[in-house]
Amino acid sequence: MIQRIIKLVPLPDYQLAAAFDDGRKVIYDVKDDMKLPGYQLLAEVPGLFQQVQLDESRTCVFWSDEIDLPSHAVYEYGKPVEELPVI
Repeated sequence: MIQRIIKLVPLPDYQLAAAFDDGRKVIYDVKDDMKLPGYQLLAEVPGLFQQVQLDESRTCVFWSDEIDLPSHAVYEYGKPVEELPVI
């Protein structure tokens, strides 16, 4: 079963805080993904990273048609936390 993101917050230093429908909370570091083609735009275009969105199904994080992350990657590779940071 694919976990759905119920809360998503962009954090400083290209990190995302995400809460999932099963109660799991993680901090996902996007810097590792920025080595992939297209992702470097997140650092090059001012303010783009903070414009992160969720698709309608809440299973995909995206910034543009070319830059996205599936929720299962955020779920699996995010660092578990007790509480999400308040920004």
